[in-house]
Amino acid sequence: MSFLTFVFLMGALFGVIAVAANPSPFYAALGLVMASGMSCGILALYGMTFLSLILFLIYLGGMLVVFAYSAALAAEAYPETWGSRPVFLYALGYSVVLGLAAGYYSGGWYDVTWMTLEENADFHAVRGDQVGVGMLYGPGGWMLVLAAWVLLLSLIVVLELTRGLSRGALRAV
Repeated sequence: MSFLTFVFLMGALFGVIAVAANPSPFYAALGLVMASGMSCGILALYGMTFLSLILFLIYLGGMLVVFAYSAALAAEAYPETWGSRPVFLYALGYSVVLGLAAGYYSGGWYDVTWMTLEENADFHAVRGDQVGVGMLYGPGGWMLVLAAWVLLLSLIVVLELTRGLSRGALRAV
């Protein structure tokens, strides 16, 4: 189980590096999907399957639509690929910085943090994600409203940034 957790963590890390290092939105979209999928896999391994599914659907369904829209407006004739030298140097620099940070902060990690929710105790009456669903719609309802507001604000910001000269989304691409 810890090997699968390690694979998901490294996949999420490589996905984030692929998004951060690539200046072209066309090739960074695959890194975004990879980072989101691997992060949801980590949540599912730790026993939060409902939260993982909701995060995956909301993130990929909502944010990738905005990402695709901004990528369509920022069309490049010759985009930078993952094999080009500047993207490789950026990815290498990010990997070195993350490796140094991991080496510096690795003193407080223990093997118990790699265990899933079901491995930490002998008997569970309910799963952890079943309790989380009730908390999400009960006392955590304000967090849903806040998340909806943040998504709406990010949509407005992206649309404003990619608006163009004066005609907005009605300009010819």
